Amino acid sequence: MNILVVGRGGREHSIVMKLAEDNMVTRIYVAPGNGGIAEQATCVPIDEMDVEGLVNFAKRNAIDLTIVGPEDPLNAGIANRFQEEGLKIFAPTREAALLEGSKSFAKAFMKKYEIPTADANTFTNAEEAKQYIDSKGAPIVVKADGLVAGKGVIVAETKDQAYQAVDEMLVAKHFAEAGTTIVIEEFLAGNEFTLMAFVHEKNVFPMIPARDHKRVFDNDEGPNTGGMGAYAPVADVSNEHLIFAKEEILQKAVEGLMKEGQPFMGILYAGLIMTEEGPKVIEFNTRFGDPETQVVLPLLKNDLAQVLVDVMDGHNPQLKWEEGCSVGVVVASEGYPDAYRKGVRIPEISSVDDAFTIHGGTKSEGGSLVSNGGRVLLVGAKDDSLEKAADTVYEALALIDDMKGFFYRRDIGRN
Repeated sequence: MNILVVGRGGREHSIVMKLAEDNMVTRIYVAPGNGGIAEQATCVPIDEMDVEGLVNFAKRNAIDLTIVGPEDPLNAGIANRFQEEGLKIFAPTREAALLEGSKSFAKAFMKKYEIPTADANTFTNAEEAKQYIDSKGAPIVVKADGLVAGKGVIVAETKDQAYQAVDEMLVAKHFAEAGTTIVIEEFLAGNEFTLMAFVHEKNVFPMIPARDHKRVFDNDEGPNTGGMGAYAPVADVSNEHLIFAKEEILQKAVEGLMKEGQPFMGILYAGLIMTEEGPKVIEFNTRFGDPETQVVLPLLKNDLAQVLVDVMDGHNPQLKWEEGCSVGVVVASEGYPDAYRKGVRIPEISSVDDAFTIHGGTKSEGGSLVSNGGRVLLVGAKDDSLEKAADTVYEALALIDDMKGFFYRRDIGRN
């Protein structure tokens, strides 16, 4: 098979690394890719949002299957265009991807199909939003309705913080069009975890659960990011809870989409929180998570290409998983998730047995790798325990000579 992967981050590099192990894969192209991906696949200079350019490339290069990593091209309708041209693509249509593309749509959808989630209301007027906050109190959660790379969620500890979030989104237009509608929802207490699944219409094949750490600093402090690290599986999530999450959340969601006339094919990601009443949905994504993919795929025993072909053909891929654990820690640019410099030389990651490095925001410049994003690298490891895997990751990170311009959390897999 000739495979095209769309995207440029760590999630796409992880997908490429997994595909590269597969004997049925002849050639891997990535559009546009990054500096690390270029060492394992053929990168092509086509932007993720250039849907027509990607369609034409797939036609010219006899692409047998396209896999889409990021959310923006999904919501731009890349799957719709590929399907119109008779090209195979493992991705949801624009209409099905709205489950991630609009938080207000997702909330209404979950209410309609009785999927457990936090109570919420939608607003376009700042004063009405603040009156609602007054009536509910704090802590409370304020979310931009649209796509803002995982940064449009404010967990407000006080009403003043919630008012500020409302003003930033609805008045100052901090998130532009994505924040012209906001969702305000109740704060749910509990441990968060992610459950991703391969989906084709009513068929749902869950992966192992992962835990992503969104906060920028140790002990889950500071603003939300796209994710500072992750580990899998999650010991405090029981098999009973996983069955509940599959049947009452993932299955209800895909069957609801079928009833809406928008059957889903691709990866359905449920960001969940364990409450006293059981798992509830914080958010749905309609693609592989980042950085969860980087710790989940290394534990998958199956060939990824075969899994995707089986799922698309309506067959059970019979997923098999390694017994151990996987931990990944993100190396980020100083200043992230706010303003940060690009073009900083990437530090050398020393070779440590059982550790691996995945590139996120990197590019090749003048023969060297430099930073090209907020989340630059992920250093990961597998072992038979979470503690051992985390120790290996931090051993590799400790050997980095020059971390000037970068930082990482020191508690991933350890709290």
